[in-house]
Amino acid sequence: MREDVENLDIRDVTANWVNAEVLARQIDERIKALADLSHTPLFFGRLDYLHAPGADRAEGAEGERFYIGRRHVHDADGDPMVIDWRAPVSQPFYRASKKDPMDVALRRRFGYTGGDLTAYEDEHLSDPAEAATASKLLQQEIERPRVGPMRDIVATIQPEQDEIVRSGLSGTVCVQGGPGTGKTAVGLHRVAYLLYAHRERLARTGTLVIGPNRSFLHYIEQVLPALGELEVKQATVDDLVAHVEVRGTDTAAASVIKGDARMAEVLRRAVRAHVTMPAEPVVVVRGSRRWRVPAYELEEIVRELLDRDIRYGAAREALPQRIAHAVLVQMERSGEAPDDRVQDAVARNPAVKAAVKAIWPAVDPAKLVLRLLTDAGFLAEHADGILDEDERKEVLWAKPVRSVKSAKWSSADAVLIDETADLVRRTHSLGHVVLDEAQDLSPMQYRAVGRRCTTGSATVLGDLAQGTTPWATRSWQEALAHLGKSDAVIEELTAGFRVPTDVITYASRLLPHIAPGLTPVASVRENPGFFEVRTIGDDAEVVAACTELLRREGSVGLIAADARVPVLAEALGAAGIGHLEPGEETTQETRLTLVPASLAKGLEYDHVVLDEPRAVVDGEPDERTGLRRLYVALTRAVSGLVVTHAAPLPPQLG
Repeated sequence: MREDVENLDIRDVTANWVNAEVLARQIDERIKALADLSHTPLFFGRLDYLHAPGADRAEGAEGERFYIGRRHVHDADGDPMVIDWRAPVSQPFYRASKKDPMDVALRRRFGYTGGDLTAYEDEHLSDPAEAATASKLLQQEIERPRVGPMRDIVATIQPEQDEIVRSGLSGTVCVQGGPGTGKTAVGLHRVAYLLYAHRERLARTGTLVIGPNRSFLHYIEQVLPALGELEVKQATVDDLVAHVEVRGTDTAAASVIKGDARMAEVLRRAVRAHVTMPAEPVVVVRGSRRWRVPAYELEEIVRELLDRDIRYGAAREALPQRIAHAVLVQMERSGEAPDDRVQDAVARNPAVKAAVKAIWPAVDPAKLVLRLLTDAGFLAEHADGILDEDERKEVLWAKPVRSVKSAKWSSADAVLIDETADLVRRTHSLGHVVLDEAQDLSPMQYRAVGRRCTTGSATVLGDLAQGTTPWATRSWQEALAHLGKSDAVIEELTAGFRVPTDVITYASRLLPHIAPGLTPVASVRENPGFFEVRTIGDDAEVVAACTELLRREGSVGLIAADARVPVLAEALGAAGIGHLEPGEETTQETRLTLVPASLAKGLEYDHVVLDEPRAVVDGEPDERTGLRRLYVALTRAVSGLVVTHAAPLPPQLG
């Protein structure tokens, strides 16, 4: 298939060089999408139907066989050899059961080792004599050690996950999933499915995956290309709102206030306050005639634009045309017959331009936010009845700032500027947005993401128990309202495929203290893994635990409170053990990653050493946030966890 594309001759099919460039680029993308991936088989399953799908199921009708894989594969004649996992005919591979065979006689799963076919397993779904059994190959694939970036779950998607993956483009889906339930993978596979089912529409409108940080995005970035999808962009929320350079930080209290949805109304008031009601008429001179639009008529035009509540910039662009229209009405009354060109000329008249500048001046979003944060009077005027005096004092900057460029903006400030920019000019909307680790967003950040999918849909992924910011989401209903998707369907994944039973049971001791209403994750892994809590005397014993785990197959993560990372890095160096930072890809030579607790979210390792749980809790501004951070750190292990501590454990762990 790749060679066929590489051998295409487009010299005689393009009308001009522009078409040729576009077609050549599309061919390059197609070749990339058809790249071979080592250790990644093209097919992983087979379905033998009792009857040909869509055919009359009369007595004696022949069945049909399909091989299921990560992408469509056809032979030299164009006949299909492998069916894309996203095609409707592939759905029974994930959904069919002994209870509901979906007209499938046999489901075969293939097992691979390093890209080589090494096993297969059959289920005769329509045979009443065969009992339903759990798939050993499926279990082995779920529990297979992992080195390198996140891999796809296309061969192991479960029925409840498949329902979410294949839900339609028009609706927004929110997935609440505890550690190891596969919510991130489900979200990414949903993007791949939507691109398959609605390719033309999403090619026009675009798709975007939003993650909590660059390390996380680097970790997941290979999943979609492995499924042949190369066009999905990835970003953090900070990337979306990068109108200014972020060089400063806020106190936790200031961040909470700036992230509060009430700030949207403060900004709206401040923007609209720039409009001044006209006190003078506008006099337009054309040739020997003078046309006068009185102040009261101008005021009617301005009030009508304000009442329509359209974007500030759009209204500012409409105002000169509205004034020009008022002049044209007078011209017609006097017997003239002006056309659109005359109206455009009047709209560009110096007198009209001057009036617009005075009535509806241009607004620079960054300058407006800077004034709010540095001018106590301006803030008090527009936050009256919204923020109290203490809240206003908390967000005001202590020192005056000369300009937008010299200001030390924080991440929360950048979100305020983005909100203001949208009040001035509408933000471009995409066809579909995936928002992962959503529980950590503030209401204003939800609004920033929502602006990117006002005309599209979203997939929201998160776990309320893993919210580790002072403004963390309290309920999905509230978060979805800020996102502008109140009608979203909320799904909950509770089957844990990643974290061993003993580990998730231990971590779940924290749930009553951090998210009392959530259902604990139930591990479905057959391999119990291992779990151990060790009291230690010094850092050498932490290093020894890492050395012990490195003797096993797979990746190892050493997770510690941020303040402890430099100390442990030094101890590892002294022992001659090389290590990586989060986001760097593990290799067979270097399989240990030293992870600050603040960056552990969303990552996973075969084996984890968790250093000093008490220090992880104490590293956060309050105990609840600290316990949530600890919950995240405890649930990063796929096969085994060793907790090392010299200080007493938090009492919530029992």
